[in-house]
Order: sequence, then C-alpha cells, then structure tokens
Amino acid sequence: MNRTLIFAHRGANREATENTREAFDKALIHPIDGIETDIQLSRDEIAVLWHDDDLGKLGMPTKRMDDFDHVQLDARLGVMTLADFVAAYGSRCHLLLEIKKYPGELDARQRIKVSRTLKLADVAEKDRILVSSFDLDSLVHAHSLDPRRALVLNLDVEHDADFARRVLSANPFLLGVCVHVSTLNQGMSDAAREGGKFLGVYTCNSDEEIHRALTFSTDVLITDLPQKALRLRDGWDGGDE
Repeated sequence: MNRTLIFAHRGANREATENTREAFDKALIHPIDGIETDIQLSRDEIAVLWHDDDLGKLGMPTKRMDDFDHVQLDARLGVMTLADFVAAYGSRCHLLLEIKKYPGELDARQRIKVSRTLKLADVAEKDRILVSSFDLDSLVHAHSLDPRRALVLNLDVEHDADFARRVLSANPFLLGVCVHVSTLNQGMSDAAREGGKFLGVYTCNSDEEIHRALTFSTDVLITDLPQKALRLRDGWDGGDE
C-alpha cells in the first residue's frame, strides 16, 4: 500500500445504524477505500455483522447474538449476514473483517466463527479482504486453515511498541498490527516497519488523530468520519460532516 487507505468504521455510522446496509451504502457515497465491520455467530452458526458482546443497543442487555438463530435475527432485528455483506461490497472496496470474541465464548464456537469468516472471505480476491481480531488464538487458528490469508492483530490501548514487536516476532505469519490511535507514536511505527509489517490505526476521528495517522503513513486509517479523513488526506471537498 503506497498511501494511507481510509476505511469507514462499521460503515457511515454517524449517518445510519452501524453495520447495516444503509450505513455501508452511505459510506460508499464518499470516495473511501474500504469498510471495516465485525463478525459474530448466530446460534445456528451463521456469521453475522454485530460489534458488541451483548444486544444492549437493541434493549436486550442480557442477550447475545448466539441466543438467536439467524432467521430470528433477520426477522426481528434486521441483522446482516457476512455472506450478504461480502457479496454486496466485496467487489466495490477493500473490506476489513474483525472476528469478535466475547468473554466466555466457547473455543469450539470461536473456531467455527473463524472458519465461516475465512470461507466467505474467499468469495472476493484475497488482496481486497483483511481479517483481524483482538484474539490472537483466533488468528493462529485462521492461519492454520488458510496460510495465505492476510491476518492482522488488533492491539488494545494498553499495548505498547515493545508488546507489538514481541508479538510480531513470535507470530511471523501476521501481516501486521492495527493499533489504537492513542498508542501510535514513532516507537509503534518502528516496531511494525522494522519487520516490513502492516500498520493500521483505529479510532481516528479528530483532526489531530487523523493527522497523526497520516504523518506516520499508516497503511489503513479506520474512522467514524471518513469524509473528514478524506479531506485531510486529499483535500477532498465532501461537504458537511
């Protein structure tokens, strides 16, 4: 990647409900490079798009995605499947598929989620889809299933450059890391670039955060405000935010 690519975080989530077709379509009104989304598993093992550990945003804080079969999620909640997402957007822009894992989720279920994600990701060209997770074990399993798949480890805010360097050294199959913008500094950039690895950054919304990501020439910048990021990167006039 020669320049920082702008990815809409869960679609245009300030303009429509995140991880919905409306949010993705609104994001693509802007000349973005890609879309980031989140993968969970329904009770009947269908990969669906949902970020949170629970369904609190839908008024059900004690329920999770896997408390419902897909037909229920579709009829009651309108949750989009990963298959539909890849079919609709895989040829239109880059995709970043984040495999979620909620606390206490069974390892067997997580392995199914990883397998389903990789299978559906193969519908599109491999260089157009990145797969990421905060859960390293999920990525290790993904690599065992598809050694050619580009896999990115997401780092939390407590992870510094030394941690990034160690995890990349111990897991050379990783394409690289995606870090919280608050941890992006010269040391973090060096930790990734020393090994020729990918460096992404998330939660880039303010002018200062976007400028920081651009200054360090991150490969991917994930933002809730793609039109702002595009304007700061290219001087693109996308109208009001």
